[in-house]
Amino acid sequence: MSPEHGAAVATALTNYVFPNDIHVHWSLMIVLYPYITGIVAGAFIVSSLYHVFGIQSLKPVSRYALVFALAFVAFATAPLLNHLGHPERAMSMMLTPNPTSAMAGFGYIYSAYTIVLILEILFIYRPTLVALKKKATGKMRTLYTILTIGSDNVSEKALKVDHKIIAFLAAIGIPMACTLHGYVGFIFGGVKANPMWATPLMPVIFLLSASVSGIAGIIFSYVLIKTFTRKFIDMDCVRTLIKFLWGCFILDFVFEMLELFSHAYMANHHWEALRDLYFGPLYQSFWVAQVGIFSLIPFVGLGILSLIRLPDIVVKIFGSLLSFMILIQVILMRWNVVIGGQLMSKSERGHTVFHPLWFEKEGILVSIIIMILPIVFLYFLSKVFPFWLDDDPAIQKQSV
Repeated sequence: MSPEHGAAVATALTNYVFPNDIHVHWSLMIVLYPYITGIVAGAFIVSSLYHVFGIQSLKPVSRYALVFALAFVAFATAPLLNHLGHPERAMSMMLTPNPTSAMAGFGYIYSAYTIVLILEILFIYRPTLVALKKKATGKMRTLYTILTIGSDNVSEKALKVDHKIIAFLAAIGIPMACTLHGYVGFIFGGVKANPMWATPLMPVIFLLSASVSGIAGIIFSYVLIKTFTRKFIDMDCVRTLIKFLWGCFILDFVFEMLELFSHAYMANHHWEALRDLYFGPLYQSFWVAQVGIFSLIPFVGLGILSLIRLPDIVVKIFGSLLSFMILIQVILMRWNVVIGGQLMSKSERGHTVFHPLWFEKEGILVSIIIMILPIVFLYFLSKVFPFWLDDDPAIQKQSV
């Protein structure tokens, strides 16, 4: 037994914690899982704002947002599979599903959404892939032939059909992306035995935080990639993204606080235990970090950037910095909900503690590796799908 684990057990035993409540079974992997799916849903929404709602200022990131979402959706199940004792049994959930199982429902939603995302990318990039195929040789030509499904027809009539298909896929993809992440909040909100989780607001909070993390991820990565590659940054696009980020974050932060204050206002028999939790082991991570530093500062900062016309360099630097703070805020929210909800004993008279280790199966090192994998995959995707319109070899009028 490690010293940290021994201290946790000793603390728990003096806090009226039942023996089966001492261990936190849903650890870092279950924190990362909703975090990654949230980024996927939010990035898809950014793309749909252009392809469905016609917000022209977001055109520079409309294609990049889809590829960004694909890179993260490819590893959305990695934390869950690592958490399972027998990951090879995961497919049984879908092959022999229980109609009342929300987990089985996720498997179908995830699969359907991934198919829709891939199809939308292929149709959007089809003119580009055809142009790249004509230039490529060897294995890359074979790859582009597969991705274009052998069709080189980029006539005006064919592109109009493609555009209608893209609009349809984007339209059905929005509710699918929302369901993909709203379901995670539904899972937690359906745990009636846990007063911290059992609230109808949980799916809404998870969905809003997903939108926030996705938009923040697009802003931060867009500015970062463009800066390091020394390419033009479309500041109108960045300003529009910041305004959407601020609007979504207002709703997200308000709902998070409303959920907590409703517990405090009703002051039912669960509130004493919840209060001890929020002002005990979660004080630093919730009040100081999540609310004080990574919520209030971006809340005010994004408002200033949205309402006041500041120089481009100021918007670029502080917009990307505040977006990065938002990404930290969301993962802190996931930590406080997933881990924090398990710290309270069923006795409601005390709480246990949790200290993640570096080198365990679901430890810090593995979590860092899982978060790096989508970024690495995004790099390889950039070799196949050009992110930016100015890198597109296709004729400009053929670009979607």
